[in-house]
Parts: sequence; structure tokens; C-alpha cells
Amino acid sequence: MLGQNEQGIKKRMEGRVLTNKIMMVLFFLATTVGLVFLALLFYRVLTQGIGYLSWDYIRSFPAPYPEEAGIWAGLIGSIMLMVIVAVVSVIIGVSSAIYLEEYASENKFTDFIRVNIQNLAGVPSIVFGLLGLTFFVYMFNYGYTLIAGGLTMALLILPVIVVASQEALRSVPSDIQEASYGMGASKWQTIARVILPAALPGILTGTIIALSRAIGETAPLIIVGAATAIFTLPDSLLAKYTVMPIQIYNWTGRPQEEWQFVAGAGIIVLLAILLLMNSIAVLIRNKFQRRL
Repeated sequence: MLGQNEQGIKKRMEGRVLTNKIMMVLFFLATTVGLVFLALLFYRVLTQGIGYLSWDYIRSFPAPYPEEAGIWAGLIGSIMLMVIVAVVSVIIGVSSAIYLEEYASENKFTDFIRVNIQNLAGVPSIVFGLLGLTFFVYMFNYGYTLIAGGLTMALLILPVIVVASQEALRSVPSDIQEASYGMGASKWQTIARVILPAALPGILTGTIIALSRAIGETAPLIIVGAATAIFTLPDSLLAKYTVMPIQIYNWTGRPQEEWQFVAGAGIIVLLAILLLMNSIAVLIRNKFQRRL
């Protein structure tokens, strides 16, 4: 009888080991397929756009001819837009997460708010564009300006930052908080000096993902009036603007083959800005992780 039990246990263990190996192979294949297509896409963009990429291209404004066209207006517009988006979305998003996790009472209304925030994270970006058009362009009378576009994109990524910040705050061990209260710290002192520093790496990770989404979005900005071609730089929050995805989208829609190469160069610049932004955020996150 004992020998039969041992054999049954051995067979179950062998089955689990085989299942683990099969799943590992499947996950490896899935990762490989994604990396292969990413490499092919990156190779195609490089081969198309590297010939048009130059300092003159970066510093030039849009033009009717591909050899004269540049991405300077879109580059500066994207940077200014992301500054607005980052400031507004991070302040409001992290503050909302702190309130929901640390101050809000546990009741049905709070649960309703949390569920709807999570649902908003999956709403198509075009819906946020319509929301921005209604409120910021028409109701607040900002018009088709930089501030309207920035606030619209901040709304787009706000649910992602709130959800990520909530998860980061929940991951902080309760023992640390109780130790802080035991030392006589107030609730706000515990949040500011203990909980937030411990949750900051997770908050920054969610923020990186959200800002990476925002810098490549096109549909909401088209609705709130980002220009497809502009020959001046924004000099205030109420100025006209354009961004790199809008310019790239405009170039890819033109029939001449040369415009595809111009768009490819724009994609390279956009990817470089995205990688630079993410690298800075990752360095900041790692710095805080080492402190902890």
C-alpha cells in the first residue's frame, strides 16, 4: 500500500515537472515571437528613416517638400505637452490614491469609486478626446491650445496612475506603518515619511507606463485641435501647437514614397525621446529602491 502511494506521488511530481517545462517553452515562444516582430519593425523604421535623419531635419519646421520637412515644432510641442501632463496627472493621481487607500472609509461608495477608476483605465482614448473637447475646448473656453491638449492627455493617463499608485501603497508592509505609529508619528507623518518613500518605486513604474502611452497618442489630440502643420513654437499655454505623432501621422498619409522616409525619421526621434524619458524615470526609481 505504501509503495502504491509513493508511486502515485512520484507520478504526480513527474506530471508537474512536465507541465512546468511545457509552460516554460510556451512562454519562451510567446516572448520570442514578440521580440522578433519588434526587431523587424525597428529594422524597417531604421532602414526607412535613417537616411533623412539629420540635425537640419530635427531643427526644421514642416514644409511642402520632403527634403525640406522637419520635426522641430512637433518635438518642442511634445516636450511641452508632456510637462503639463506629468505635473497634472502625477499630482492628482497620487493624491487620489493616497486618499482612497489611507483616508477614505470602507463603504460601498468608496468601492464604487475604485471600480470606476479601474474601468476608466480601459476606456478608448477617443472618448477622452471627446471629453476634452467638451470641457476644456468649449466649456472652459481654452480653445485648440496647448493647455487643452495637456489637460486632455492628463485625464487619459490619470486612471492608470491612480490604480498603479493604489497597488504600490497597498504593497507597503503594515508592520512598517504600525512601527511609525508606535513611535508617536501622526497619520500624515507616517504617509509622508514612511509609506510614500516605500511605495515610490511602484508609483514611478506606473507613471512611466502611463507617460509612455501619452507621448504616442494621436486620436485625442486630433479631436482637441493639435495642428498637423505649424510653423511657430508655442510661446504660452494658450498657443497653437503640434506634436510628433500628429506630424508622423500626417506624413504617412501622403502618396509620395519620400514622405514615408520622412515619417520613419520622425519615428526614430519619437522613440529616442521615449527611451530617454523612460531611462531617466528608471534611474530615479532605482535610486529610491537603493535607498530603501
